[in-house]
Amino acid sequence: MSRTSAIQPFFDEATGTVTYVVHDLATRSAAVIDPVLDFDFKSGRTATRSADRVLAHVAGQGLQVDWILETHAHADHLSAARYIQGKLGGRIAIGERIRDVQAVFKKLYNLERSFLPDGSQFDHLFHDGETFRIGETEATALLVPGHTPADMAYLIDGAAFVGDTLFMPDVGTARADFPGGDARTLYRSTRRILDLPPQTRIFVCHDYPPAHRGAAWESTVGDQRANNIHVRDGITEEAFVALRTARDATLDVPALILPSLQVNVRAGQLPPAEENGVRYLKIPLDALPRKAEPAPRA
Repeated sequence: MSRTSAIQPFFDEATGTVTYVVHDLATRSAAVIDPVLDFDFKSGRTATRSADRVLAHVAGQGLQVDWILETHAHADHLSAARYIQGKLGGRIAIGERIRDVQAVFKKLYNLERSFLPDGSQFDHLFHDGETFRIGETEATALLVPGHTPADMAYLIDGAAFVGDTLFMPDVGTARADFPGGDARTLYRSTRRILDLPPQTRIFVCHDYPPAHRGAAWESTVGDQRANNIHVRDGITEEAFVALRTARDATLDVPALILPSLQVNVRAGQLPPAEENGVRYLKIPLDALPRKAEPAPRA
């Protein structure tokens, strides 16, 4: 099968995130998927090293960015969508259920009154099954909630960019214990992806590789159905829910969840500067649910 597009991945080791540039071969129109803004929690400093690699690729290939696509409001890195847009243009887009996520985190962070949880911070909100174009290449936005209510996968030219819904087969699936997450819904979303043709290429948003291999980000539907440790064929919904629920109870809160979400619900825009000209990220104290502590040894 001949391809109408090309895919270039960029792996960020600090966050385990993979950003993609997909471009239409005929028109050189492009989409950037899940760009990363570097952030050092200890110093509170941002940087653009990861995003600048994307800029260099776009310039070197002579591409025109039409879309900056977010698969969801990430909890493990800050989005560079606004920085990319400021340099290259393009429309920042996400699933329409981002409104649900914004409402939760506006309350958690007590965001400024002018912040409205209506999705208006993004240029476009996709509905489930909506088609769009990257040049002459047709794409489809597919709602795959469960990790968060707003997760989207993007089907482009025989490839599925699945965000956090699926990882590489030896890593499994995303957690489902964030606000609005649900393991049963996640299972059904994974099956929606795994019902695609077996040759469909799967591109994941993160990789947390086992010790025996390096980072990887591409598989196929067929490989996932045969080998995914959480949702391969034969694993029932009930078995997955039990596995996912038990595993999520043991997981630490992501290191960047509190800084990242207050940026990512704004489409990558940093909070507005206060009267002293400085921008601040908030850390709500004792507000996230407490993880169960291990029982003391006898």
